[in-house]
Amino acid sequence: MTSILIQNARLIDPEAARETRGWLLIRDGRIAGLSGEEAPPGADERIDARGRCLAPGIVDWGVKIGEPGERHKESFRSAGRAAAAGGVTTLITRPDTLPPLDTPEALDFVRRRAGEAGGVRIHPMAALTKGCEGREMTEIGFLRDAGAVAFTDAFRVTADARVLSRALTYARGLGALAVLHPQEPGLSRGAAATGGKFATLKGLPAVSPMAERMGLDRDVALVEMTGARVHFDQITTARALPALERAKSNGFDVTAGVSVHHLTLNELDVGDYRTFFKLTPPLRSEEDRLSVVEALRTGLIDLLCSMHTPQDEESKRLPFEEAAPGAVGLETLLPAALRLYHAGALDLPALFRALALNPARRLGLEAGTLRAGAPADLVLFDPDAPFRLDRWTMQSKSKNTPYDGALLQGRVLGTWVGGRRIHGEA
Repeated sequence: MTSILIQNARLIDPEAARETRGWLLIRDGRIAGLSGEEAPPGADERIDARGRCLAPGIVDWGVKIGEPGERHKESFRSAGRAAAAGGVTTLITRPDTLPPLDTPEALDFVRRRAGEAGGVRIHPMAALTKGCEGREMTEIGFLRDAGAVAFTDAFRVTADARVLSRALTYARGLGALAVLHPQEPGLSRGAAATGGKFATLKGLPAVSPMAERMGLDRDVALVEMTGARVHFDQITTARALPALERAKSNGFDVTAGVSVHHLTLNELDVGDYRTFFKLTPPLRSEEDRLSVVEALRTGLIDLLCSMHTPQDEESKRLPFEEAAPGAVGLETLLPAALRLYHAGALDLPALFRALALNPARRLGLEAGTLRAGAPADLVLFDPDAPFRLDRWTMQSKSKNTPYDGALLQGRVLGTWVGGRRIHGEA
């Protein structure tokens, strides 16, 4: 048994909703104890945190890795390095690969390749319908047995309500979690911006925020009909929040997430037609952004993620409406999210409740907490350290970040998975 004592740290405990000064002891890969009292003697290794923050490692939901099919955009190895550098200890990966992860054999490939991820934990989601095409549901039971933690078609909406209702009914019978993307597909098809005066001025094809509300209303009705467990991956508009609140108040087993880009950027950022700001769904108005930040603060929206979507240079060096959507976010998730902390919108325990505790709880993972006995998946960071992001220094193979050149605050100093340091000085 080996032991590591991290002392003189600001302990960020999202489960207890508190921040304390003290120490944390790691023994045999797990948290053996923590306290604000005098540190225990006899540890094999001692680390002085020098007053920096120690928190549970981030559980990032909705990460796309390019294997199979698009290894040139992101591999398990490069994603693992990027995650470690960003304080992300667990990746919840998407199935919208080439081909999609819709068979047990495909999941077995992911499990084998995940060993290259440099110690980061990887839990794959599988496709909800075959090929993510919305026509026929996958073998959810076999895929669950093969290790799928949830089922989703990612950004592709199943337009056929009958197909989706059957998949949700089957998932409910197995206790499986379905992850849905709330959009009305007919309205949102081909959109590159959010509808309004700004999109009209810029001449961009746009979609009304009501498309998200309409998609959510339909999906909530299907949840009511089937009794399924459902997570909505992206709630980004004020119009959708009342429907989400009604679903929760009615006792439906639903949760919701949002990407850090939609909490820290708005539609005006696409003014220069820079394609790194083209996302799915498109960036929203400032009023929407503020409403969603408040929903995250109150817990109406449960979790915050990067929706890491690597795209190569060729797919981004196109006219705005033709460019591929998406942005990388594994390395920028924490410093971008700390903008909310520095703005006074969320304190650090609340921020890590959304980044680590809630996603782990929703998926039944043993992560996201500083409780004694939990795996020692940890991130040590300085929330006030400023730096200017240079995308070419990032670990991801793709460099499509909207924060390129931006001044950010919050440097990751160390990342541990199971008590083993995978980033920072040994």
